[in-house]
Amino acid sequence: MKKKMIILFIALATLLIMIGKSFILNESVKYYLVIFMFVGLGLALLRIGVNTAIKKIKGKHISLKILFFAVLLGLGLPFQNWFRKSVIFAMDSDYILPCIITTAASVFFFTIIFGLLFPKDHKNHTKKLEQ
Repeated sequence: MKKKMIILFIALATLLIMIGKSFILNESVKYYLVIFMFVGLGLALLRIGVNTAIKKIKGKHISLKILFFAVLLGLGLPFQNWFRKSVIFAMDSDYILPCIITTAASVFFFTIIFGLLFPKDHKNHTKKLEQ
């Protein structure tokens, strides 16, 4: 079994256990876990989008690369700071660890799922374009 599939199943099991346990035991953190699962989905999509953009700027002029990373950091750092201060640290301290575990597991899960659903097989893609 590939490492990718092992990580996928561990992340899925973590998500199911964390969210399922909270709903079965009717814990007050249950809705936060669902929200943070979707935050993980958004982070996975952001990660894939940024990685794709970085691959596209390879070979471009250095000023374009500097502009790209300046915009990326200019938007990302204030948002990260706001999220950490206003969301994470404003939560009850008992909720923080399950929410972070759920977010990390969903980032791993959704990144691998999107990689499996939309493979980047450039060799087959170029062969199809040539035909």
